Amino acid sequence: MKNFSITGLLVLGVMAMVGLTIILWGYPEYRVWSQEMEGKAEFAKAEQNRRIKIEEAKANLEAEKLNAQAEVERAKGAAAAIKIENGALSEKYIQYLWVRQQNDLNDKTVIYIPTEGNLPILEAGRNAGKKSE
Repeated sequence: MKNFSITGLLVLGVMAMVGLTIILWGYPEYRVWSQEMEGKAEFAKAEQNRRIKIEEAKANLEAEKLNAQAEVERAKGAAAAIKIENGALSEKYIQYLWVRQQNDLNDKTVIYIPTEGNLPILEAGRNAGKKSE
């Protein structure tokens, strides 16, 4: 039984030495491989992010082109309306444009409407209570 224990310990010792050798040799190789894979993953991610930015820039360019075309069409419409008005903007047409513009304003926009004295109605009320010096 003593021989069996010595043989088992000897086999166990040899296996431990082989395992230790593999670990000491293999771990640095694994670290190099792991860093290489990590670098490839970062490169792929950077390449994908670059492609995304390019596509976003193309979309922005297309949107700007379309906005420019819309602006040209608006200008053509305004020019046609002025032509209909005999080359001058009438007071009625200006009022119409002002009313149409109100749809684009948000709820927090303050609008001053000038009166005869070119003072907004709200401001005129403030100045009425002050004494002149």
